[in-house]
Amino acid sequence: MSQSHSSWLNCRVKYEEKIQMYGLVNQAVQDLVVTKFGEKSWQDVLERSGVKETQFISSQSYPDQTTYDLATAASEVLGISLKDVLIAFGEWWVLDTAQKKYGHLLKSGGPTLRDFLLYLPRFHSSVEIIYPDLKPPEFEVEEAAPGHIILHYFSDRPGLTWFVYGLIQGLGAFHSVEVTIEIRDYKDHGADHDVFIIRWDQNPG
Repeated sequence: MSQSHSSWLNCRVKYEEKIQMYGLVNQAVQDLVVTKFGEKSWQDVLERSGVKETQFISSQSYPDQTTYDLATAASEVLGISLKDVLIAFGEWWVLDTAQKKYGHLLKSGGPTLRDFLLYLPRFHSSVEIIYPDLKPPEFEVEEAAPGHIILHYFSDRPGLTWFVYGLIQGLGAFHSVEVTIEIRDYKDHGADHDVFIIRWDQNPG
């Protein structure tokens, strides 16, 4: 078992079952698997995960454990690392789910990647209007230099570092910018929170 997969499983054991996540998240996992790998693969993921629900209601809350189990099962069924599952899901969330469900909020963050990243600490306040029971993470942003931002990610949910990595990649694609991302501090390895170093070319081409 890979280190990232083991870390993920250890996080799940320690996690509080009472914390809930909207069904929208599980719908997005389903959409990603069906679109990229087909309906049969999704049925195999459901069976491997042990999740009893076959359909998810976007506005209904489900235990976070359901999402953890679906992601783990997707890794096993599809034969790809859990890290790659989470990165792909983060990208999918920005480029598909978020655009469909609250695309106007993505656009309200500003016309450039820089603008949106600086807006990110306030972004979830807007999303909470749509999903009032949301338990969002917190972000702090430092602009180190043009095309260079340090993003601090705080969350009670463990094991989502690579999901956020995928979100950042998705935001770059959304703004037609190629980003490079370095994880400076990694909560699952003992840091207080995750810290991402994000760079992009200010003058591409």
